[in-house]
Amino acid sequence: MTDTVYQLRVVLAGISPLVWRRLLVPAETSVAGLHEILQTAFGWSDEHLHRFTIQAVEYGLWRPGSAGFSRDARQVLLSGFGLRRGERFTYEYNFFAGWRHDIRVEEILPRSPRRRYPAFAGGARQAPPEHFGSPEEFLALRQRWPPVLVAVRMAEIISDLMDADGDAAASEVIGEYRDELARLLDLARLDKLDRAALNSALHALGTSPESVSDGRKQ
Repeated sequence: MTDTVYQLRVVLAGISPLVWRRLLVPAETSVAGLHEILQTAFGWSDEHLHRFTIQAVEYGLWRPGSAGFSRDARQVLLSGFGLRRGERFTYEYNFFAGWRHDIRVEEILPRSPRRRYPAFAGGARQAPPEHFGSPEEFLALRQRWPPVLVAVRMAEIISDLMDADGDAAASEVIGEYRDELARLLDLARLDKLDRAALNSALHALGTSPESVSDGRKQ
């Protein structure tokens, strides 16, 4: 199975419009390595607990406060599951917020010597920033702030800043708008996805046997 690649479709559950990724992942990738790939693909920061449920068994990396796992996820390879086309499993991240990723094996492909792995092969939209809370909280926020209102409010803030004292320091001018602008920028970027940057980040994880098996670049 070392020359095999899984084409995985990963959908962030409970979110509309759909946030999803199509990823090409070598079969010799460990469960811990897949965790890092998903963190990168969805822009998460790996600050919270996580777990996979694959063939009715839970896997993950032990962290303070997490449940114990029967096997070391760094030593469990995807190739060992005998995954089939159409098979599904889940990845949960941040149990308090309840972010669940539904993963389906779309294809089982031969590894191409001309391609770097892991790789991004399709998808749409950025994942919600982690400070936006649960899927329900995020959807409520998007309803309150559709793209048109985000653009209008940002224009109002920019207009106020343009009218500010030209001799004042930039930090002083921004002042009370800083946090609001940061949140509005997060909302404005949600429907955009930099595919080239995402692929570069995935490639940077490395694909040597050592880095793939323990989930970290050496």
